[in-house]
Amino acid sequence: MPELAKKRPEFRNINAFKDLPGYRWPVAALVSGMHRFSGVLMFVLLPLIIWIFDNSVSSEISFARFRSAFETGASGIFLKLVALALIWAYLHHFIAGLRHVWMDVSHAAVSKQFGATSGKVTIAVSLVLTVLLGAKLFGVY
Repeated sequence: MPELAKKRPEFRNINAFKDLPGYRWPVAALVSGMHRFSGVLMFVLLPLIIWIFDNSVSSEISFARFRSAFETGASGIFLKLVALALIWAYLHHFIAGLRHVWMDVSHAAVSKQFGATSGKVTIAVSLVLTVLLGAKLFGVY
């Protein structure tokens, strides 16, 4: 007689503090969630982006004031960290968007293996590019 398959646990009332920390998201689901988060981050910070752009192109004086605020003290570091978050959000959203377009166009790309592999590539490429541009932002090179 064949062995009976082990019964999977049933979750009728999920406790967020007890059940969710042990749940491991597949890479494709993680990339999808990060894609949504990066889109929300860019949307929420859009007024800041418009304000920064407006101040940087209004006049030479406003550009110099903005540049000095960006380069001095704790506020400069904070602004650079916000800019770094925006850099990551843009890069991740763009690369994950290309991944989704490729999956829409190519029927061969819709598989569990492709989802895992392309998810890892998306995360790796967005993080490597963010580190490179962040190093430039913080004056490493």
